[in-house]
Amino acid sequence: MISAGVDLGAETVKMVVLRDGQVLGSSVVRAGLDRRASAEEALEIVLKQSGLSRGDIKHITATGIGRKEAGFAQDSVTEIAADARGAAYLFPSVKTVIDVGAEEARGIRVDGTGKVVDFAKNEKCAAGVGSFVESMARALELKLEDMGPISLKSQKEIPMNVTCVVFAESEVVSLIHARTPKEDIARAIHEAIATRTTSMVRRVGIEKEVVLIGGVARNPGVVERLRKHLGVDILLPENPQTVGALGAALIARG
Repeated sequence: MISAGVDLGAETVKMVVLRDGQVLGSSVVRAGLDRRASAEEALEIVLKQSGLSRGDIKHITATGIGRKEAGFAQDSVTEIAADARGAAYLFPSVKTVIDVGAEEARGIRVDGTGKVVDFAKNEKCAAGVGSFVESMARALELKLEDMGPISLKSQKEIPMNVTCVVFAESEVVSLIHARTPKEDIARAIHEAIATRTTSMVRRVGIEKEVVLIGGVARNPGVVERLRKHLGVDILLPENPQTVGALGAALIARG
């Protein structure tokens, strides 16, 4: 059976197509103002990759905050369910799943089958999600992809007590005016994210194995700080952004 999952997130739309549980194709596209059009684009990319037509896909399940915009999907599931299923497929021994995306972070505790036992979401504050790093990169006049590697060069810990992006930007500006090295500021930014994320995950309990998914999992600075705060190793999927879409595709398969 050929099934597919589409994850309509805040900044990107991800899609995965499976045949009997094996990945045939995947795509990640920017979510424009018309998220429905972005979903169509993601679908066309995976169809071309896999050499399929729309009629070949027997069932499509949507997830993500924009899941209702996927007009071609037959049904939808929550991000929590999709994350858990996708992570458990890639790492059967997983017990804790951490998903840090652009606008939201989630901590999920699962059993040995990928079933959700408990979960928690971040508070309504951008200091705990990927958009925070993006905003701080602009304040530091750095490329987003350089933030993580630069933070790892820091040899000095600087406390950053922030509750939102607005206050954080003000604090970053003050640090810049004080001629604080950018690598130390970048480290403080990643430390703030790791602190808030760890606090959230502890609400559901941290059990090995721990898997980090979502776009922020590609940031080595966040990964390093999270490992320190959690006190455990963190497993990283090859394509952390598409794990939710993978989970949706697996659920579509039944």
